Amino acid sequence: MRIAVILKAVPDLVEEMELTSDGTDLDREYLKFVTNEWDEQALEEALLLKDSDGAEVVAVGMADDPDIEQALYSAVAKGADRAVTIAGATGVDTRSRAAAVAAWLKDNPADLVLSGVQAPDDLDGQLPAALGAALGLPHVSVVVSVALDGAAAIVRQEFSGGRAADLNVTLPAVLGIQVARQAPRYAPVTRVRQVMQSTTIDEASVAVDEAAAGIRVRRMYPPEKTTHAEMIDGSPAEVAARIVELLRSRSLVKG
Repeated sequence: MRIAVILKAVPDLVEEMELTSDGTDLDREYLKFVTNEWDEQALEEALLLKDSDGAEVVAVGMADDPDIEQALYSAVAKGADRAVTIAGATGVDTRSRAAAVAAWLKDNPADLVLSGVQAPDDLDGQLPAALGAALGLPHVSVVVSVALDGAAAIVRQEFSGGRAADLNVTLPAVLGIQVARQAPRYAPVTRVRQVMQSTTIDEASVAVDEAAAGIRVRRMYPPEKTTHAEMIDGSPAEVAARIVELLRSRSLVKG
């Protein structure tokens, strides 16, 4: 059993962000980057499968993602067996990234491919679906648990309203992980440093057709700033009446 986990380095959302001069991207020069939190969930689910079934876990990242090496070294420190960077796709477009990963996987097949169900900067949250389509493999997203059963995986998919379904998915397959069965494990800084000294990240390069891109960013805008926040004073009845008045003035409620 071989599991590939796709990791992405994303801007730390606690940082102050600015746009580039042409307004098509974030100015990334001084930003701090961290591993996408949903990809951390995917890695943890892969490591749980390794713990229970002896799977080999390979952490995969895009070579041009800032600080991706740190994310990959941390993955190995947590228990991944090896790490790979792929050159050939950049930016936020999920389809070009999926095409690059698919090209690598065709020469380096995996029984399971796990990715976070979304990322804060991927615009459409479609990497797992696009990757499944590019590989011609079954795909399930919003997955909250995975169990192996011979040549299949029992996958729990979550729906709105707190509902879920258990699916029997023939392997190989691509899964978009919403949350792992337990919180992602922590790798001490000393362990990560040891891995950095003893582990070599494999490098690969693929060619991605520009036609594979599904989204081109034409312009980005910062959120609009409002003039002020209104603080509502008075008794509970007066506050409730003012809230209803505001909602009606904005056509959010009728009557």
